[in-house]
Amino acid sequence: MSKERKELQRARMFRYFLDAAAEVIEEDGIEHMTIRKIADRAGFTASTAYNYFKDLSHLKFFTAMRFTSAYLKELPSYMELGNNIVEKWLYSWECFCKHSFEQPEIYSVIFMDNLGSSPQKLFDDYYALHTQDLTGVPEELHSILMEYDFSKRSALYIQDAVTEGFIKEENVPLIADITLMVWKGMMNTYMNNRRGYSKDEAISRTLQLVTECVLNVVEPERRKDITFKR
Repeated sequence: MSKERKELQRARMFRYFLDAAAEVIEEDGIEHMTIRKIADRAGFTASTAYNYFKDLSHLKFFTAMRFTSAYLKELPSYMELGNNIVEKWLYSWECFCKHSFEQPEIYSVIFMDNLGSSPQKLFDDYYALHTQDLTGVPEELHSILMEYDFSKRSALYIQDAVTEGFIKEENVPLIADITLMVWKGMMNTYMNNRRGYSKDEAISRTLQLVTECVLNVVEPERRKDITFKR
């Protein structure tokens, strides 16, 4: 069998298993996924599934990525609301919070769970087979969205705020790391019901903290130009 035919077969088998896994998630929730349940639904054996996926976490990750399509579709329209790079970045956070707190188990699998292998490689493998997921997303965002490390993703985007005079270069990695930790902390709090936050309360509080973190590093003379409010 030629290399091209092998790749086509691999892509087809991936699709069979991911379709079956997506149905399991929609019916039972991602926490109830098992390799056997998915293989049975796809019409194959569990051993066949392991020929294409290293383990359950690998399959969960690939399937969870499918459920981020609504976020990717809405992201450009949210960012268009901003008048400068900092506002666009904050609106992108609003979009991310909206979708991640609506589907916390999905986004936890992608950005918080132990995947047992290189997350970036899984990201690359997924988008190699699903380039259509980025259809409609501005070209300049592709390389950012294909970066698995969320802190690095934020830093790549907010970097332009240095050129615009909003943030000093040395504060870019700091604000990228802090805002990621804010989201992770709130997601953990929300999922474990530690403070009894509703979804909307979790979103609002996360955005409040993210905005305050950003404003603390924005140059004083440029703060008046930030009108983002949540």
